[in-house]
Amino acid sequence: MKKLLSVCACLVMTSNAAFAALSKDEVTRLEEAATVIGELRDAPDKGIPQELWKKAECVVVIPSMKKAAFVVGGEYGSGVMSCRNAGNWSAPVFMQLAKGSWGLQIGAAQTDLVLLVMNRKGVDKLLQDKVTLGADASVAGGPVGRTGTAATDAQMKAEMISYSRTQGLFAGIDLSGGVLKPDKDADRRAYGPTASAREIINGTSALKPPAEARAFLSALARDVRATTAQR
Repeated sequence: MKKLLSVCACLVMTSNAAFAALSKDEVTRLEEAATVIGELRDAPDKGIPQELWKKAECVVVIPSMKKAAFVVGGEYGSGVMSCRNAGNWSAPVFMQLAKGSWGLQIGAAQTDLVLLVMNRKGVDKLLQDKVTLGADASVAGGPVGRTGTAATDAQMKAEMISYSRTQGLFAGIDLSGGVLKPDKDADRRAYGPTASAREIINGTSALKPPAEARAFLSALARDVRATTAQR
Protein backbone atom coordinates (compact mmCIF):
# COMPACT_ATOMS: atom_id res chain seq x y z
CA MET A 1 0.00 0.00 0.00
CA LYS A 2 2.81 2.39 0.94
CA LYS A 3 4.55 1.56 -2.32
CA LEU A 4 1.37 2.35 -4.28
CA LEU A 5 1.00 5.71 -2.50
CA SER A 6 4.61 6.55 -3.26
CA VAL A 7 4.12 5.77 -6.94
CA CYS A 8 0.99 7.95 -7.05
CA ALA A 9 2.81 10.82 -5.35
CA CYS A 10 5.63 10.57 -7.86
CA LEU A 11 3.17 10.62 -10.74
CA VAL A 12 1.46 13.72 -9.36
CA MET A 13 4.81 15.49 -8.91
CA THR A 14 5.88 14.55 -12.42
CA SER A 15 2.55 15.68 -13.85
CA ASN A 16 2.73 19.06 -12.06
CA ALA A 17 6.27 19.59 -13.29
CA ALA A 18 5.14 18.91 -16.85
CA PHE A 19 2.46 21.58 -16.54
CA ALA A 20 5.12 24.22 -15.93
CA ALA A 21 7.33 23.08 -18.83
CA LEU A 22 6.60 25.94 -21.20
CA SER A 23 8.09 25.92 -24.66
CA LYS A 24 10.76 28.44 -25.65
CA ASP A 25 8.15 30.27 -27.75
CA GLU A 26 5.78 30.60 -24.79
CA VAL A 27 8.53 31.93 -22.52
CA THR A 28 9.45 34.45 -25.22
CA ARG A 29 5.80 35.54 -25.48
CA LEU A 30 5.71 36.32 -21.77
CA GLU A 31 9.04 38.13 -21.82
CA GLU A 32 8.18 40.26 -24.84
CA ALA A 33 4.69 41.02 -23.52
CA ALA A 34 6.27 42.26 -20.28
CA THR A 35 8.59 44.52 -22.29
CA VAL A 36 5.72 45.96 -24.36
CA ILE A 37 3.62 46.73 -21.26
CA GLY A 38 6.61 48.12 -19.37
CA GLU A 39 7.50 50.52 -22.17
CA LEU A 40 3.85 51.48 -22.53
CA ARG A 41 3.56 52.35 -18.84
CA ASP A 42 6.77 54.40 -19.01
CA ALA A 43 5.41 56.64 -21.77
CA PRO A 44 1.79 57.53 -20.90
CA ASP A 45 1.87 60.69 -23.08
CA LYS A 46 2.55 58.63 -26.20
CA GLY A 47 0.66 55.46 -25.47
CA ILE A 48 -2.75 54.30 -24.32
CA PRO A 49 -4.76 56.93 -22.38
CA GLN A 50 -4.71 56.23 -18.66
CA GLU A 51 -8.49 56.62 -18.39
CA LEU A 52 -8.97 53.71 -20.79
CA TRP A 53 -6.25 51.68 -19.11
CA LYS A 54 -7.95 52.03 -15.71
CA LYS A 55 -11.31 50.91 -17.13
CA ALA A 56 -10.00 47.87 -19.01
CA GLU A 57 -11.19 44.51 -17.72
CA CYS A 58 -8.51 42.56 -19.60
CA VAL A 59 -5.34 43.26 -21.55
CA VAL A 60 -4.23 41.15 -24.51
CA VAL A 61 -0.66 41.58 -25.74
CA ILE A 62 0.46 40.07 -29.05
CA PRO A 63 4.18 40.92 -29.31
CA SER A 64 5.94 40.84 -32.67
CA MET A 65 2.80 40.08 -34.69
CA LYS A 66 3.92 39.13 -38.17
CA LYS A 67 2.38 40.47 -41.36
CA ALA A 68 3.33 39.44 -44.87
CA ALA A 69 1.63 40.16 -48.15
CA PHE A 70 1.91 39.63 -51.87
CA VAL A 71 -1.55 40.34 -53.31
CA VAL A 72 -3.01 37.95 -50.70
CA GLY A 73 -2.00 39.03 -47.22
CA GLY A 74 -2.19 37.61 -43.76
CA GLU A 75 -1.35 38.43 -40.17
CA TYR A 76 -0.60 36.00 -37.37
CA GLY A 77 0.52 36.43 -33.80
CA SER A 78 0.76 34.67 -30.46
CA GLY A 79 0.52 36.40 -27.12
CA VAL A 80 -1.03 36.42 -23.66
CA MET A 81 -4.06 37.84 -21.87
CA SER A 82 -4.63 38.77 -18.23
CA CYS A 83 -7.82 40.07 -16.59
CA ARG A 84 -8.61 41.94 -13.41
CA ASN A 85 -9.73 39.60 -10.67
CA ALA A 86 -10.47 40.76 -7.13
CA GLY A 87 -8.13 43.73 -7.46
CA ASN A 88 -5.27 41.75 -8.99
CA TRP A 89 -4.28 40.62 -12.48
CA SER A 90 -5.03 37.01 -13.25
CA ALA A 91 -2.65 34.32 -14.38
CA PRO A 92 -2.04 34.76 -18.12
CA VAL A 93 -4.02 32.90 -20.75
CA PHE A 94 -2.04 32.18 -23.90
CA MET A 95 -3.75 33.59 -27.01
CA GLN A 96 -3.56 33.42 -30.82
CA LEU A 97 -4.70 35.96 -33.42
CA ALA A 98 -5.04 35.40 -37.17
CA LYS A 99 -6.33 37.69 -39.88
CA GLY A 100 -6.34 37.38 -43.67
CA SER A 101 -6.65 40.13 -46.26
CA TRP A 102 -6.99 40.58 -50.01
CA GLY A 103 -5.94 43.38 -52.32
CA LEU A 104 -3.01 44.93 -54.13
CA GLN A 105 -0.39 44.82 -51.42
CA ILE A 106 3.21 43.80 -51.07
CA GLY A 107 5.67 43.85 -48.24
CA ALA A 108 6.22 42.55 -44.72
CA ALA A 109 6.08 44.02 -41.24
CA GLN A 110 6.30 43.06 -37.57
CA THR A 111 4.14 44.87 -35.04
CA ASP A 112 3.34 44.76 -31.33
CA LEU A 113 -0.39 44.64 -30.65
CA VAL A 114 -2.26 45.59 -27.46
CA LEU A 115 -5.98 44.97 -27.09
CA LEU A 116 -8.01 46.36 -24.16
CA VAL A 117 -11.19 44.48 -23.28
CA MET A 118 -13.47 47.15 -21.82
CA ASN A 119 -16.38 45.24 -20.25
CA ARG A 120 -17.44 41.82 -18.98
CA LYS A 121 -19.44 41.13 -22.13
CA GLY A 122 -16.23 41.38 -24.13
CA VAL A 123 -14.44 39.18 -21.60
CA ASP A 124 -17.10 36.47 -21.82
CA LYS A 125 -16.82 36.44 -25.60
CA LEU A 126 -13.04 36.07 -25.48
CA LEU A 127 -13.34 33.10 -23.13
CA GLN A 128 -15.33 31.20 -25.73
CA ASP A 129 -13.64 28.87 -28.20
CA LYS A 130 -12.90 31.78 -30.56
CA VAL A 131 -14.19 35.24 -31.41
CA THR A 132 -14.22 37.10 -34.73
CA LEU A 133 -13.35 40.73 -34.06
CA GLY A 134 -15.84 43.19 -35.49
CA ALA A 135 -18.48 40.48 -35.95
CA ASP A 136 -18.80 38.55 -32.68
CA ALA A 137 -17.30 41.41 -30.65
CA SER A 138 -17.07 45.12 -31.44
CA VAL A 139 -13.53 46.46 -31.73
CA ALA A 140 -12.22 49.95 -32.51
CA GLY A 141 -8.80 51.50 -32.98
CA GLY A 142 -8.07 53.50 -29.84
CA PRO A 143 -6.96 57.10 -29.26
CA VAL A 144 -3.40 57.91 -28.18
CA GLY A 145 -2.33 60.26 -25.41
CA ARG A 146 -2.51 60.85 -21.68
CA THR A 147 -6.31 61.19 -21.49
CA GLY A 148 -9.26 59.54 -23.21
CA THR A 149 -10.99 62.78 -24.15
CA ALA A 150 -10.06 62.32 -27.81
CA ALA A 151 -11.98 59.06 -28.01
CA THR A 152 -15.07 58.97 -30.21
CA ASP A 153 -18.40 57.51 -29.11
CA ALA A 154 -17.69 54.41 -31.20
CA GLN A 155 -14.38 53.88 -29.42
CA MET A 156 -15.83 54.42 -25.96
CA LYS A 157 -18.73 52.03 -26.61
CA ALA A 158 -16.62 49.28 -28.19
CA GLU A 159 -16.17 46.03 -26.28
CA MET A 160 -12.50 46.06 -27.27
CA ILE A 161 -10.04 48.81 -28.16
CA SER A 162 -6.95 47.96 -30.19
CA TYR A 163 -3.49 49.49 -30.54
CA SER A 164 -0.45 48.66 -32.62
CA ARG A 165 3.15 49.68 -32.03
CA THR A 166 5.74 49.92 -34.76
CA GLN A 167 9.17 51.43 -34.11
CA GLY A 168 8.14 52.61 -30.65
CA LEU A 169 4.97 54.48 -31.67
CA PHE A 170 1.48 53.40 -30.61
CA ALA A 171 -1.54 54.00 -32.82
CA GLY A 172 -5.07 52.69 -33.20
CA ILE A 173 -5.46 49.74 -35.55
CA ASP A 174 -8.41 48.10 -37.33
CA LEU A 175 -8.58 44.41 -36.46
CA SER A 176 -12.02 43.71 -37.95
CA GLY A 177 -12.15 40.19 -39.32
CA GLY A 178 -9.36 38.90 -37.12
CA VAL A 179 -9.97 35.69 -35.17
CA LEU A 180 -8.78 35.72 -31.57
CA LYS A 181 -8.81 32.55 -29.48
CA PRO A 182 -7.09 30.89 -26.51
CA ASP A 183 -4.01 28.83 -27.35
CA LYS A 184 -5.23 25.62 -25.75
CA ASP A 185 -2.01 23.69 -26.27
CA ALA A 186 0.06 26.36 -24.50
CA ASP A 187 -2.49 26.68 -21.70
CA ARG A 188 -2.41 22.94 -21.11
CA ARG A 189 1.37 22.95 -20.89
CA ALA A 190 1.23 25.77 -18.35
CA TYR A 191 -1.76 24.71 -16.27
CA GLY A 192 -2.60 21.08 -16.99
CA PRO A 193 -4.69 19.07 -19.48
CA THR A 194 -8.10 20.10 -18.12
CA ALA A 195 -7.46 23.82 -17.63
CA SER A 196 -9.80 26.19 -19.45
CA ALA A 197 -9.30 29.88 -20.19
CA ARG A 198 -12.20 30.76 -17.88
CA GLU A 199 -10.71 28.80 -14.97
CA ILE A 200 -7.34 30.47 -15.47
CA ILE A 201 -8.91 33.95 -15.49
CA ASN A 202 -11.08 33.19 -12.46
CA GLY A 203 -7.97 32.20 -10.53
CA THR A 204 -8.79 28.80 -9.07
CA SER A 205 -6.34 27.76 -6.37
CA ALA A 206 -4.96 24.88 -8.43
CA LEU A 207 -3.98 27.12 -11.38
CA LYS A 208 -1.00 29.24 -10.38
CA PRO A 209 0.82 31.54 -12.83
CA PRO A 210 4.03 30.02 -14.19
CA ALA A 211 7.20 31.57 -12.82
CA GLU A 212 7.98 32.96 -16.28
CA ALA A 213 4.86 35.19 -16.02
CA ARG A 214 6.10 37.25 -13.06
CA ALA A 215 7.60 40.07 -15.12
CA PHE A 216 4.45 40.37 -17.26
CA LEU A 217 2.13 40.49 -14.25
CA SER A 218 4.41 42.98 -12.48
CA ALA A 219 4.35 45.25 -15.51
CA LEU A 220 0.54 45.17 -15.52
CA ALA A 221 0.35 45.95 -11.81
CA ARG A 222 2.65 48.97 -11.85
CA ASP A 223 1.25 52.27 -10.63
CA VAL A 224 1.67 54.70 -13.53
CA ARG A 225 1.17 57.68 -11.23
CA ALA A 226 4.43 56.85 -9.46
CA THR A 227 6.28 56.76 -12.78
CA THR A 228 4.74 60.05 -13.88
CA ALA A 229 5.54 61.78 -10.58
CA GLN A 230 9.25 61.04 -11.03
CA ARG A 231 9.37 63.04 -14.27
